[in-house]
Amino acid sequence: MTQNDVLVIGAGFSGLEAARRLSGRFSVRVLEARARPGGRALLHTFANGDEVDLGGQWAGPAQHRLNALISDLGASTYPLWNEGDHLVALNSRLKRYRGTIPALPLHVLLDLNNMLSRFEAMAAGIDLDQPWAHAKALDWDRRTVADFMARNGFTAQAREMFAIGIGAVFCAEPHELSLLHALFYARAGGSLDALLSVEGGAQQDRVHGGMGGLAQRMAEGLGDQITYEAPVEALHWDQAGVRAITPAGVFQARRAILALPPSQALAIRFDPVLPAQRDALWRRMPAGACIKCVAQYERPFWREAGLSGQSVGGPAPVRVTFDNTEAGREHGLLLGFIEGDEARIWSGRDPAERRAAVLESFAAVFGEAARHPVDYADQDWTAEPYTRGCYAAFMGPGVWTSLGRHLRAPLGPLHMAGTETAREGYGYFEGALEAAERAAREVEGALKA
Repeated sequence: MTQNDVLVIGAGFSGLEAARRLSGRFSVRVLEARARPGGRALLHTFANGDEVDLGGQWAGPAQHRLNALISDLGASTYPLWNEGDHLVALNSRLKRYRGTIPALPLHVLLDLNNMLSRFEAMAAGIDLDQPWAHAKALDWDRRTVADFMARNGFTAQAREMFAIGIGAVFCAEPHELSLLHALFYARAGGSLDALLSVEGGAQQDRVHGGMGGLAQRMAEGLGDQITYEAPVEALHWDQAGVRAITPAGVFQARRAILALPPSQALAIRFDPVLPAQRDALWRRMPAGACIKCVAQYERPFWREAGLSGQSVGGPAPVRVTFDNTEAGREHGLLLGFIEGDEARIWSGRDPAERRAAVLESFAAVFGEAARHPVDYADQDWTAEPYTRGCYAAFMGPGVWTSLGRHLRAPLGPLHMAGTETAREGYGYFEGALEAAERAAREVEGALKA
């Protein structure tokens, strides 16, 4: 049995950052179920050697912790390609536009702007420490985003555009999401506009070498303190400490940090069993459904037509696309997301069938050339055994107000990290780092007491 001061369970960004903050002052052991670090960061290499993130990839200017980490590790960023016209597919027609809001008929544009303005005004009043404390929290938590859309959107087209934006942010359907959770999430990311925007927003920059490469640098700094292929099967805990049972051995420590998505924390057998409220909370926090798809072409041909590679709408399964070409590379990359119900439909389907459907979506927007990539890759995060969904867990109606108080609170010697416990940047790597910062601070305080 190995004895440590701290066990960190999970080597995603949150677990790695927590370990980095505690390492050197305490003996730390990181236990990771996979054979790699990174969690929801995953780097893919194409046949020609080009790399692309098949997991999280963006860094926004307001994500100060993430940008500091990138700088500290000697990595560099470059802007997502944002030059040229974007495309919106509406009523089987393609229209060009610039900026975040698609080109729509005036009455639809006014309707959509009213929905967005109303949503932003509501989100601005949310207390990130206590979302349940808002005067209207009970009302908003009983309602879904779909209810909000029905009350505030008067045209089907505006509701459709709003729903596509919600899907792009949450990888879930409007009827699944508590309105309070959606408001909290937007407030945690600055605003809904910031989460949807490229320039000045959450999609502004990417990292040379990828977020997967950044995770690898974090892991290398921890050396042999990480044990891979060590999923925690059982966790025994009391006030004296914790004991983790894994296929790689038994590990014991005075404190532990759980840096896992809620659904994966539930896969652990706790002894004693979790308090009812914590168990109920995690069971009511399902992961979003997302399949990330990237087609590689000889060149980014859409740029020759004055297009940015960004599109909204179009035929399923892909409703949102981006130019994902790395700066300085010759081959062009077109990125599309399959989200929510569409991801559930396509998860587990034959990979060749899914590839064909994705390329059909690309071709409907960017023309015949999009049918003929030189390479293709996708990642079905709903099928990934130690994640089971992306980008993050979400809360349905009633969860924040009945159980939200238990989200971040330590449980004896167990401390909570992971982006799902963040108050800033929830759902993003920024949130993973913020949660790690808090959890490491809690552990340090407890060990020094």
